[in-house]
Amino acid sequence: MNRIDRISAILIQLQSRRVVKAGDIAERFNISLRTVYRDVKTLEEAGIPLIGEAGVGYSIMDGYRLPPVMFTREEATAFLTAEKFVEKLTDASTMANHKSAMYKIRAILKTTEKDLLEDMDGNIEVFKRVDNSALMGNDYIQVILNSIVQKAILLMEYFAHHSQEHTKREVEPVGIFFQDGYWHLVAYCRLRSDYRDFRIDRIKSLHVTDKHFVSQHPTLKEYIAKTAKEKRLETVVIKVDKEIYPQLNNQKYYSGFVSERKVGDQFEMTFLAPSIDGFARWYMMFGDHAQILQPDALRDRVKAITEKLVRNNP
Repeated sequence: MNRIDRISAILIQLQSRRVVKAGDIAERFNISLRTVYRDVKTLEEAGIPLIGEAGVGYSIMDGYRLPPVMFTREEATAFLTAEKFVEKLTDASTMANHKSAMYKIRAILKTTEKDLLEDMDGNIEVFKRVDNSALMGNDYIQVILNSIVQKAILLMEYFAHHSQEHTKREVEPVGIFFQDGYWHLVAYCRLRSDYRDFRIDRIKSLHVTDKHFVSQHPTLKEYIAKTAKEKRLETVVIKVDKEIYPQLNNQKYYSGFVSERKVGDQFEMTFLAPSIDGFARWYMMFGDHAQILQPDALRDRVKAITEKLVRNNP
């Protein structure tokens, strides 16, 4: 990216949030803080009314807005891809709001970009899981998100799968996340006096009460990190040959997949595994095309299972 394009992109980023840290800009464009300061100074010299405070970040004075009407081809197709995901993996209310936003985005696109979206529309598709149709039956995602903003207490009827019982409870919502084909609500449950993870498709009814909570709850990211630590999840790092890698795409999420990076002709994959034994047995399905980097306990377990397999099948 040349400097002019980068400075324009920085201006758009500054308009996207109330305060933007210099470190966030540096990380996004892979540049030094000195370069960030120089680019920001260029914006100020061009007449952009910026406010900067050491240790806090940069912000643009209220009232100044430059609409980001220029999109790259890749950004335009990213909008379309996101639209497909929202259409199939969220509720009706979220889908309607996103569609309304997309009309506004399409309205400011250039003719060539509009034509591109029209041409690409039939070339991108997202399919729902067969067993995930229940998700689309309710319309709770926007209700939950609004209640988080308003700090409103929710009253819900919930079906607990493990106990096979229906309960009514008041909850203080913390956040939502999507995993393994389902949306989840993390909330402080007043019935249990603790935080709980609720599958949204198992919520039978949901109402926003006129009561509000003042408690300071952890962020969703903090809650998930704390839960992983409490569950004593084991960090597993393996290297996988590129020949076998495509076959793991649908399976890796069920084994605690976290991240990956390409290293030469292999992929280094990181997992948070709830069970070393369970992970070892999954690993043996493709172990002849992989290498365990950590932990040693996984190597030992794979070796023990292999030795027993040989003994049982002389």
